[in-house]
Amino acid sequence: MGQTIVWRCLIVEDDAENARFIAEGFRSMGHIAVVSREGADALARATTEPWDLVVLDRMLPNEVDGLSILSTLRALGKKTPVLVLSALSALDERVRGLKAGGDDYLTKPFAFSELAARAEALVRRSRVGPEIRRLQVSDLELDLAKRQVERGGRPIALQPREFRLLAYLMMHAGQVLTRTMLLEAVWDYQFDPQTNVIDVQVSRLRAKLDVGGAPTLIHTVRGVGYRLASQHGGEALAATAPPG
Repeated sequence: MGQTIVWRCLIVEDDAENARFIAEGFRSMGHIAVVSREGADALARATTEPWDLVVLDRMLPNEVDGLSILSTLRALGKKTPVLVLSALSALDERVRGLKAGGDDYLTKPFAFSELAARAEALVRRSRVGPEIRRLQVSDLELDLAKRQVERGGRPIALQPREFRLLAYLMMHAGQVLTRTMLLEAVWDYQFDPQTNVIDVQVSRLRAKLDVGGAPTLIHTVRGVGYRLASQHGGEALAATAPPG
């Protein structure tokens, strides 16, 4: 069996319990999952941010429903794989979802194991080049498949949440990430809980990464959030797995 590659998923689901169920399932597999529960917000995020997969509820409240989001994505030329979820199981409804640009259609209720299998198949088929298995910024390397981190050749042991936080920072190296973005991607908070959980986790990461006087890679952007970058700009280098 192949090793799991981390990917970013946008979950568009207005039901809070269902959204959390799906997000926690993907995160337990090591993936990054972000939830959007409102159509207009989901449309904006789906069309302006990079995703490896969108899990899209067919029925959403208000004026922007799932098929509208899907149709807009395809009209803009976005080829992001979309898995449509719906309580509507009739054949013509499934056909409508697929004709609107959906890559797969799964009716509710469903087992997470089936959702995960379909999601992985969609992401795998969408990758046209070698899968990214490693991220590197300066002398910091993160192996997404083996879930290992090294700096200057020195292994660094991270807790699962610390690994997800570091992976998210490295995937967006050089970019300023707000606390809201980090809370959504790593903690699944859809609001600011007014705690210092992010600052505490970043402080722990720095303590593990910056041993022996190594230059700090995670920089604080006052009043906004954090940015991971080397002294020379900090664009992430993605190393692919060797053939075979």
